[in-house]
Amino acid sequence: MQVTKPAVSMHGISKSFGAVQANKNVSLDINRGEVLALLGENGSGKTTLMNMLSGIYYPDSGYIEIDGKRVEIGSPKDAFDYGIGMIHQHFKLVNVFTATENIVLGLKDKGKFDLAAATSKIQQICDTYGFDVDPNQKVYDMSVSQKQTVEIVKVLYRGADLLILDEPTAVLTPQETDKLFAVLRNMRDDGKAIIIITHKLNEVKDISDRVAVLRKGEYVGEMVTSEATTAEMTNMMVGRQVTLNIDRPDPEMKYRMERIRVKNLTVKNREGVTKLDNVSFTAFTGEILGIAGISGSGQKELLEAIAGLQPVESGSIEYNVDDEQVEQLIGMDPLKIADMGVVLSFVPEDRLGMGLVGSMDLTDNMMLRSFRRGTSPLTNRKESRHLAELVVDELEVSTPSISTPVSKLSGGNVQKVLVGREIAAAPTVLLSAYAVRGLDVNSSYLIYDLLNRQKGNGVAVIYVGEDLDVLLELCDRILVLCGGKVSGIVDGRTTTKNEVGLMMTKLGGGDDQ
Repeated sequence: MQVTKPAVSMHGISKSFGAVQANKNVSLDINRGEVLALLGENGSGKTTLMNMLSGIYYPDSGYIEIDGKRVEIGSPKDAFDYGIGMIHQHFKLVNVFTATENIVLGLKDKGKFDLAAATSKIQQICDTYGFDVDPNQKVYDMSVSQKQTVEIVKVLYRGADLLILDEPTAVLTPQETDKLFAVLRNMRDDGKAIIIITHKLNEVKDISDRVAVLRKGEYVGEMVTSEATTAEMTNMMVGRQVTLNIDRPDPEMKYRMERIRVKNLTVKNREGVTKLDNVSFTAFTGEILGIAGISGSGQKELLEAIAGLQPVESGSIEYNVDDEQVEQLIGMDPLKIADMGVVLSFVPEDRLGMGLVGSMDLTDNMMLRSFRRGTSPLTNRKESRHLAELVVDELEVSTPSISTPVSKLSGGNVQKVLVGREIAAAPTVLLSAYAVRGLDVNSSYLIYDLLNRQKGNGVAVIYVGEDLDVLLELCDRILVLCGGKVSGIVDGRTTTKNEVGLMMTKLGGGDDQ
């Protein structure tokens, strides 16, 4: 790797939000012609640091240099003027516009804007780096990876030489990830400086040249990627030895029974668009059934239908209480399902919109599952307070106190609170949508261990995940969705990442079982 003069140097950067110090005296060099992976646990200050570089926040102290010259970055426009662009995890595109229209949106030009010239320039950028996108294609007709490409081309069109990508592979298939990495290598070889914020250490090893690590808001060191192991990276992030092995105990066959039986399930959204099309499968006790698919393939609707939160067009969802008693869940809301004696826990994708109430503290959020059990008109907070303390302790939730509103916690800590509460209900069925999204490596392995404990207790666990490496290590079987249909169900122990990736894009097929 050729070492050049730093494109950007951050000197003694500190940033606080009230009593919470997000960054403390961080100094970091970013070089042209390299991919830098920025690692750290949840709440370590990675995104805050990059938000200051991209002009979203302003540091309390410290300064930034570009090419050795001290600069002031007070807004995203300032960052663009200095050639810095950030691609966020959630895309900011207008669906009814073309790629070109989205890319040039907000730019000023003398006289009448020349859309044809803009299209030509965009096509040139795509050809230079190997992007696969049609400048004239409408965003609503694009795949997730194409939308991400538009976001990247947007910052390149504005002249960015330093690109910051926040969890860029979170919604991509393995094949799309490979394409993205090929493009990033082309950009690196062209002299661009690239920063990736990610929790996927296998991808860090694959794409980055150098790794910088933050811990509790402070810069703790860096390493050359080719000379480091994933264990060394994790140990530096956490500050102690961490075992990176996901256990997958065999299901206890003597307790095995069909717990959830879904037959010919069809679900449409409010606009009448079919989100699930004739889906059938069985979830067994004492197993983890993984659900794989490109974002928007029906995963959300599937779990919500089982939980009684999504109207169903047709089909059936049966819950087997035992070998003789079967309950039909179709047409039942969550309260009615609970009244039937079905203990079903749900960790939804939308943590604060559906799972927790942001303005409530940890104790009151724990009480949301239990307040109906009381016999008095007054609620008893003692049990919920104890549960909140237990979750904070066992899942290492970083919070000033259990009286802190959950909206004040980082996304990863919010997720821990939600998962802890749902598991504490001792469910017979556990539905989990992206349970480790936004969690650091150490926290993720805590969740994997909890899921395996539920499996060992005979719970039927249905786990929607976006990291195929984890799905293949954790799950007993994997159901693959593509466009709302079942592409197949494969054995997690014998399938491959490539096979599942192809099934996610209708190019492969597994055995229905």
